[in-house]
Amino acid sequence: MSIAFVFPGQGSQAVGMGAGLAEAFPAAKAVFDEVDESLGQPLSKLMWEGPEADLTLTENAQPALMAVSLAAMRALEATGFVLGDKVAYVAGHSLGEYSALAASGALSLADTARLLKVRGRAMQQAVPVGEGAMAALLGADLAQAQELAAAASEGECCQAANDNAPGQVVISGKKTAIERAVELAPKFGARRAVLLPVSAPFHCALMQPAADAMAEALSGVTISAPAVPVVANVLAEPISDPEAIRTRLVEQVTGMVRWRETMAFLAGNGVDTVYEVGAGRVLTGMARRLDGVEARSVGTPEELESAAAALNG
Repeated sequence: MSIAFVFPGQGSQAVGMGAGLAEAFPAAKAVFDEVDESLGQPLSKLMWEGPEADLTLTENAQPALMAVSLAAMRALEATGFVLGDKVAYVAGHSLGEYSALAASGALSLADTARLLKVRGRAMQQAVPVGEGAMAALLGADLAQAQELAAAASEGECCQAANDNAPGQVVISGKKTAIERAVELAPKFGARRAVLLPVSAPFHCALMQPAADAMAEALSGVTISAPAVPVVANVLAEPISDPEAIRTRLVEQVTGMVRWRETMAFLAGNGVDTVYEVGAGRVLTGMARRLDGVEARSVGTPEELESAAAALNG
């Protein structure tokens, strides 16, 4: 059996996430306390009590989702689980790549929380509210999405942002261009095109100011070699060199999340079991589309105990 751990991205947040882990596992509670302290804000209170509108703000959602993932990891480790002994690869969707790096020891928990606060704020501020948009194309493949983006751009930014799964690609860019793309989508093979309720156009060239902010923030952070290879979003290939990790994290802000290819890489390199560590089950659902791959979620005390029994058995 070959195992990969994957970590969720934005959109998986929900009020109450992680509260059960904090109550059940002292190691998980310690993660939330450390994140609160490193950020100088009671983020865990916001996570567990809301309001949802504040939790959904990018600068809060990103470190909050990472905190839940790392709380689950630390609780799992408290059962005797050792990542480097059991897991072949780690990967994370967008901000989840930071969770993967923290879980594998490449980044400290405190640095990861602070980096994601900077990242979330910089991504929000890169484009004035209302000027950018994202849309999901259902039934279209990446080539069709790229052709559509080119046709709709008319000189404005419009590009594929997330290649999530077969038949599920997200485009991002200037709002007027994305609206044109939604209208044109049926002519390019999309069964449906849906504008997404996001606050900024992530993973496109409009995010360059945020990429610059992350280059500066990452320049002052120590990155170690991870305990297991991290499959980078922008490459869909594993990396372990600290300087390569630093470079790819900057590129990731404007680059496409190559998640479909990431999962294909894992399946093609012997991974038959994927654990989604953290809030929600978005990545679990995507992984289950792969033939011969079992996918499990690890986000509640019950799921964690089940995973610990399987992993430590």
